Amino acid sequence: MGEIEVGEVFTISDESKEEQSVEVLAKVTLEGTDYVAVSFVQDLQAESDDDIDLFFLKIDDDNDLSAIESDEEFDRVSEAFDAILDEE
Repeated sequence: MGEIEVGEVFTISDESKEEQSVEVLAKVTLEGTDYVAVSFVQDLQAESDDDIDLFFLKIDDDNDLSAIESDEEFDRVSEAFDAILDEE
């Protein structure tokens, strides 16, 4: 996979192997590791006042995505994205 950019849309599989399209809403680098905030395209396209679900994924050295594994790491990433998304 090439470098992941904000606005990019790609497909991921959930725990039940169902595929969902997600869009990259923001990207941040913390301590040398890249992370992206994504949301389901279907939720973004829905004309609703409901909050959308955001998911944070880690980008590894091969530009593959993986889940954030520790609560501590999740908290750091969540705070960084909150700061970025509050600016927009």
